[in-house]
Amino acid sequence: MKVNPKTLSTFLAVAENASFGKAAEQLHLSLPAVSMQIKQMEQRLGVALFHRTTRKVALTAEGEHLLVSTRKAMAELDAALARLEQVAQAQHGHLSFACVPTVAGTTLPPLLVAFAQLYPGVTVRVRELAQPELLQSVRRREVDFGIGLAPERPGELDARALFDDPYVAVVPAGHPAAGKASITLRELARMRLLALGTSQFRRDLQDALDREGLAPDMGYEFTHVATVVAMIEAGLGVGILPGLAVPERPTLHRLRIVRPAMRRTIAILSLRGHAPSPAAARFVALCDRLAPAA
Repeated sequence: MKVNPKTLSTFLAVAENASFGKAAEQLHLSLPAVSMQIKQMEQRLGVALFHRTTRKVALTAEGEHLLVSTRKAMAELDAALARLEQVAQAQHGHLSFACVPTVAGTTLPPLLVAFAQLYPGVTVRVRELAQPELLQSVRRREVDFGIGLAPERPGELDARALFDDPYVAVVPAGHPAAGKASITLRELARMRLLALGTSQFRRDLQDALDREGLAPDMGYEFTHVATVVAMIEAGLGVGILPGLAVPERPTLHRLRIVRPAMRRTIAILSLRGHAPSPAAARFVALCDRLAPAA
């Protein structure tokens, strides 16, 4: 037999006050309404819950047993509701997201520090993934969202742009171009270029070269930014890298690429129609406020 929580609350008020009148005052109900709820409850259960006299109300043995169980149930319900409220306010909970390495090692640290200060009760798991694996992780709902490159064809994903990250040319400190602030793609095409082998980067670079009708020496390609940087420092060639990825070192000099400028858009990537958890929603809002300007 089902008894709704409202009826149990009425039973608890009568039992703890040992009075129908005091229970009615506590619950802001009329005395007849309280009496009717208890009477219907007893009829459904098939047992008397209270001894009633003109002077007092006392629990029967069956009522005592129900009181113990009701207190436990109400305490568990209150605790569950309190936990949900804390989760809704992001005071507790879990956050899991994926991030491309070039952002994870640069923009992400201050964001996580700020988030930890605001929401110390939230546990955070960050997966550093290359763009293809990141997109797959978001689609499989293995993470709440991803921070990566805005895809050309989002498909079932929503992409919320955070900022643009320009591609830059990087030369060793003693290079003839080290005294310049900018360089054209045509000038770069006359040098030995060191590039990243990631699909998005290669596509962006190749598109720009094709539009300019250029076919430079692209005989060296690497997987990791750190490797490209080491090769630049060794004097192997000139690197083209995302601006965020270039470390600040006296051995390196970066130049803006002009005519044409190239950039990638960093975005929050989430599954369309998938409601974010409270912790995820708050972290995304923090990203909107603290991400660097384009």
